[in-house]
Amino acid sequence: MTSSFELNSIEKRLVELSIILPPAAKPAANYVPYVVLGDVIFISGQIPMVDGKIAHRGKVGDTITVEQAQGMARLCAINVIAQAKAALNGDLSRITRIVRLGGFVNAADDFKEHSAVINGASDLMVNIFGRKIGTHARAAVGCSSLPFGVAVEVEATIAYRK
Repeated sequence: MTSSFELNSIEKRLVELSIILPPAAKPAANYVPYVVLGDVIFISGQIPMVDGKIAHRGKVGDTITVEQAQGMARLCAINVIAQAKAALNGDLSRITRIVRLGGFVNAADDFKEHSAVINGASDLMVNIFGRKIGTHARAAVGCSSLPFGVAVEVEATIAYRK
């Protein structure tokens, strides 16, 4: 079956990677999921949710391995992209740069691989948007806990074309 429209390159890349973006999650408290200011979108922290439910809880370096946490960071990044799509009225091709990711890791006291965990989100951004647009500044921070007991949370700052 042929379509009457052509997918943009970002949508094509999502298909190639077998990624189906979920609907943008609603906020869990007194905040908005994103703020658009000028040509920048500030996306609130996204947690590992699937079908509107928390997919993973735990502490990295205790009940969760680095590899499992990388998958959770990837899932958070997918949810970030879903929020960006909502902010851009469905047109991800307007993104001109993933400016910054902030990654938070619910980590055991002696855990030291925070950066490796957040690579799950960073790698996905580069895989989807390419090096020129997807490479970004970043923070990977360890915490003693995160909302709802999740292991990873990722926020983003994204530039776009008006």
